[in-house]
This record gives sequence, structure tokens and C-alpha cells, in this order.
Amino acid sequence: MAYEQTLLIVKPDGVSRGLVGEILQRVERKGYTIQKIQGMHISRELAEKHYAEHKGKPFYDDLIEYITEGLSVLAVIGGENAIESVRVVMGPTDPLEATPGSIRGAYATSVTHNLVHGSDSSESAAREISLFFPE
Repeated sequence: MAYEQTLLIVKPDGVSRGLVGEILQRVERKGYTIQKIQGMHISRELAEKHYAEHKGKPFYDDLIEYITEGLSVLAVIGGENAIESVRVVMGPTDPLEATPGSIRGAYATSVTHNLVHGSDSSESAAREISLFFPE
């Protein structure tokens, strides 16, 4: 097992629905630690950098609009195999495919409004963490 860091974003619908505590608690109960945390209204420019790999895809504009529509809570999560494990806790992007015990299975309302983002690889995690927590 490898110690990893990943970026977790509670997106605007998760914040507006009062689910930040529940989402972070699920990650912590799994044994992971919150190493950094901040609330942020993500700018269009930052959202475009974050989702650059999706530019040109049919859902790109919806992603940008969604992530910039309100306050998000961003956290750096650390622990053994954090990247894959946090993604399991989140569940698949489509809440209809997510198990009821996952965050998206329990609370997400659609593929677009899916409450959370988690890095999908160590390369993505490093890039995303440096975007939102530059040092």
C-alpha cells in the first residue's frame, strides 16, 4: 500500500444542500485525514484549467457552469491508497449506478449534479492540488 494525497471537492450542490459535514465525515470514517481545507467560489478560469482534459466534449460547458455556480469546499485528503479509496466512497459519476452506501448513491440527483469530485490518478491529484492549493 502506498501513502497518497488526493483532492476532494464538495461541489456547489453538496454545499447548498448542507452535505459538507456528511461527505467529509464519510471520508474520515474510512480512515483518511483532511490535510488542508478551504471554501472557494471557483472562477471560470480556474474551472477551465481543472477540467482542461474535457474541453471539446459535449458536457464540458455544463461542467464549467455547474462548478462555478456557487461555493465549493475543497480538501486535500491523505492516507494509504487515498485516490482509489476516496473514489469508491464517492461512487460512480452516475448516481443510478452507484451503490446506496456511496456518497453519490445516497445523495446525488443526476450525472451532472453529482456532489463531489475526486482525483482519478496520482498525476491528476498532483496537478489538481497545485491548482487549488498553490504553495
